[in-house]
Amino acid sequence: MSLTEKYDKQWTGVLSGFVVPLLILLVVWLFSQGNSTLQEYLRRIVEVNILTHIISLCVFPNIFLFLLFIRFDMLKSARGVLGITIFWAVLVFAVKFLL
Repeated sequence: MSLTEKYDKQWTGVLSGFVVPLLILLVVWLFSQGNSTLQEYLRRIVEVNILTHIISLCVFPNIFLFLLFIRFDMLKSARGVLGITIFWAVLVFAVKFLL
């Protein structure tokens, strides 16, 4: 069993599609305001009403993850990334229009 066959699971895609945006959020936080905690940074994002912009920015790398899974013929993992990206899109829609 090759490595791509071993990790070609829908849960692999879901997990990576959920974790990558969180890691991107941490990177954005580390390179933005230096002395604030993550909680203060998130509170400030909500106060200036750019939460949907930040979520969209953090989810954008899922496109590359999706294309990487497609390139390595890991279609089940790609389906998981697509599913969690749709979840993120629904979350952005809900935050933007319902809150």
